[in-house]
Amino acid sequence: MADLTANLAGIISPNPFWLASAPPTNTYGQVARAFDHGWGGAVWKTIGQPIVNVYSRYGGVDIGTQKLMGLNNIELITDRPIEDNIREMALIKKRYPKHSLIASLMVESTREAWHEIAKRTQGETGCDGFELNFGCPHGMSERGMGAAVGQVPEYCQQIVHWVKEVSTIPVIVKLTPNVSDITYPARAGKAGGGDALSLINTINSIVSVDLDLMAPRPNVNGKGSHGGYCGPAVKPIALNMVSAIATDKETAGMPISGIGGISTWRDAAEFISLGCDNVQVCTAVMHYGFRIIEDLCDGLSNWMDEKGYRTLDDFKGKAAATVTKWEDLNLNYFTRASIDHQKCIGCELCYIACEDGAHQALRLVEKNGKRLVEVKEDMCVGCNLCSLVCPVPDCITMKHIESNAPDITWKQFSAGKGALAERPTHYQPVDDGE
Repeated sequence: MADLTANLAGIISPNPFWLASAPPTNTYGQVARAFDHGWGGAVWKTIGQPIVNVYSRYGGVDIGTQKLMGLNNIELITDRPIEDNIREMALIKKRYPKHSLIASLMVESTREAWHEIAKRTQGETGCDGFELNFGCPHGMSERGMGAAVGQVPEYCQQIVHWVKEVSTIPVIVKLTPNVSDITYPARAGKAGGGDALSLINTINSIVSVDLDLMAPRPNVNGKGSHGGYCGPAVKPIALNMVSAIATDKETAGMPISGIGGISTWRDAAEFISLGCDNVQVCTAVMHYGFRIIEDLCDGLSNWMDEKGYRTLDDFKGKAAATVTKWEDLNLNYFTRASIDHQKCIGCELCYIACEDGAHQALRLVEKNGKRLVEVKEDMCVGCNLCSLVCPVPDCITMKHIESNAPDITWKQFSAGKGALAERPTHYQPVDDGE
């Protein structure tokens, strides 16, 4: 039986699944129910000077029948008094001592304010760690909070240092994705003394426009604002940023809590394979409820048993080792599409996609009174598009084509240190005759 115990910078959880700081962690009742269902930890909804939230706070993006592929959120930090949050956090920690409880903090950018909130929270709640919210994408930027801090490495480093001056528990730095290069604030968080990083926070977005009201959704009395985008749609962005930190020479080895579009055990395994010690979930819980933890834990445990992984460390970072720059990829490695006509349903989506959107490497042929799609082997560049649009699992696969040509990267080729093997024609010449 796989051991799902997770360790993030010394914070031990019975499993790697935490609730992210968000609406699902706003009250004692919610976090208690989550722990009863089996969640390993929770990051309390960000506390600080209470604010007043607007009505109509969420907007969604649906893809086909998939509801909430993306979620837009204009709700800010807790609107409950600090005293209520601290009292309830203390009660949670008392009644659920084996579960991880993290206090998410965001206050004005002064040393005194950060010292005060950190000392009070750790002293009165018994929480296991802090998460510094340097990623909130909306509101309060004029007071130097949220993404206004996370987008400036110097501010990030300074505030982490202030908190570390008084903290006796691990400090997690939560990063904003609304930057051009995530490694700079990550390095700053480490330089300030941060014990771990968490990412990504939500992405600035306007998800849709109501064309009758001519206002963004969600709208508040006919007006709207940008908000934080999350959900399955942001997972690729999160994975890329996690891998950037895990492979950066200055931050490699830094404990990471992965956030962004995690809905299934497979999503979690992907984040851990890129270097995360645990993961945080939000949108999936808002969509399906706390009981998804059963599928998350069972699925991850069964997969680890199947692969022979006893602990999370057995596969942590394995995929990060294979992430490289484009110019270091082998140009003499070839693949070609292969179509299983026994599985083909004749929809011809692959042909249309290749003909109009890729490399014109498929053709329609008649065989035994049936129209089939065939691969033009001298033109297929193995781009994968046909397999991606095919609705039938494993009907189209990409086969490796053996080659005697030595491996060569673009970096080597451009420096004149090797040759390219013979490559497909790619394109038919234009006939410019009358």
